Amino acid sequence: MTTCPRRRSLHFLRPLPLILTLSATVAAMTVTAAVPPKAQAETVAAPELTWRSCAQPGGPAGQECAELPVPLDYRDPKGPQLAVAVSRIRSDRPAARRGTLLMIPGGPGSSGVQWLRQKGDALRKEMAGRYDIVSFDPRGVGASTTASCGLDADDRHLVHLRSWPGPDGGIEENVARSRRIAAACARHGGAVLRSFSTANEVRDIDRFRQALGEEKLSAWGASYGTYVGAVYAQKYPHRTDRWVLDSSGDPDPTRVARGWLANMAAGADDRFPDFAAWAADPARDDEGLRLARRPEDVRPLLLALAAELDRAPKQTTTAGVPLTGNHLRQALQNALYDDGSFAPLARLVQAARNPAEKPVLPAAFAQPLRDQDAAVTVAVICNDVRWPASVPAYRRAVAADRVRHPLTAGLPANITPCAFWKDAPTERPTRITAKGPSDILMIQNRRDPSTPYFGALKMRRALGDRARLVTVDHGGHGVYLRNGNACGDRTVTAFLSTGQRPERDVNCGR
Repeated sequence: MTTCPRRRSLHFLRPLPLILTLSATVAAMTVTAAVPPKAQAETVAAPELTWRSCAQPGGPAGQECAELPVPLDYRDPKGPQLAVAVSRIRSDRPAARRGTLLMIPGGPGSSGVQWLRQKGDALRKEMAGRYDIVSFDPRGVGASTTASCGLDADDRHLVHLRSWPGPDGGIEENVARSRRIAAACARHGGAVLRSFSTANEVRDIDRFRQALGEEKLSAWGASYGTYVGAVYAQKYPHRTDRWVLDSSGDPDPTRVARGWLANMAAGADDRFPDFAAWAADPARDDEGLRLARRPEDVRPLLLALAAELDRAPKQTTTAGVPLTGNHLRQALQNALYDDGSFAPLARLVQAARNPAEKPVLPAAFAQPLRDQDAAVTVAVICNDVRWPASVPAYRRAVAADRVRHPLTAGLPANITPCAFWKDAPTERPTRITAKGPSDILMIQNRRDPSTPYFGALKMRRALGDRARLVTVDHGGHGVYLRNGNACGDRTVTAFLSTGQRPERDVNCGR
């Protein structure tokens, strides 16, 4: 789910973001379905926000933070409250200001407060004072109310939390770990964990809008944030102004995150040729990072190396954490998100091939995730929709996927804790439709490993005339103010700052 802060998490911005307390009384409560938006507006008074400076060195000047109280359960709006951390950068040109622009983070599990800190100055420059720019940490993330599953450290290592099959394609260890994680979340997470869902994030956004005193919001949602943004636009169409969806996935309401995960197999295949061309370029000779003489030789080299590391993991500079075949596969998947990650991946491959060298593991693999970070993304993807529970069906799917997509080795089809989740979803996922104002601009890389282009086209079809799509001939995940494509950046900036949107879908070259 990055266009968002680079947290380690189980889907969507990061390679499947598995990406934090209230009293025991609150944690023991049961969350039920929420009231419809109209009833919310009648029963939940808009809270006041107490802003304080939270500017940091290297971040935007004048950044402020506050806490937004939100109901644990929107059917009981005056009951127990959670805290959602919110942040803003006020317009530096009040005379030019036209409203508020919300940055919707990806993940699930990414921090919008950190994303605002990272991208705030660049976005403020593009907008030329037209907006106050705001964002938030969704419930479960960062400085917002968090929950814990009480997971063992071993289950929180990225390559274990993600369901990579065994070297022979077996999923027995994945099944056992998924059962363990689901049981631990049911034991320890309580009502707070059960409240982590896309539907509640959308309600929290509208509560934020009310607290800001805005009739409408403009937005830039990235990765998983595009799904949140699309659901908001479906539920509150009269509250949207100028809406940008950057790197969208298939919104199929019967699958949701399960579909996003499955699509990553073909997404990796679409994106890999970019890395292969880079890794075979003679320019890599001077850096010692050229992996093969021809691009077509890079893929078999990596597959063979992963198989060798399956048989004999290699010691690394991190004591007790060897480089395995699945570590290499995960490193490849991470690297496909951004051209800037190609060199570190090639360096890892060269070190793995050198008998005299100990590889340096990427930081994401050296330590387990925090328990709160692991909990939130598992919870969101499992709370949103019911996943199939048949272990034999997953076993068959993994075997077939490994044949079709060796680069991802069956991961996208594999079992997750959602197969054993103890609580059924409290409501059905939202179906995205063309009903509503025509005020959405989508932007998408053609070779995206996480939200592949064919999935974005399904979002485009679902939105119909509500949207226009800008296609960028580029690889990686995340487009606006990220990959340097002037055509894409110019089109989004023009839409947000002036309201000018292409009359029809457009293509931007490299």
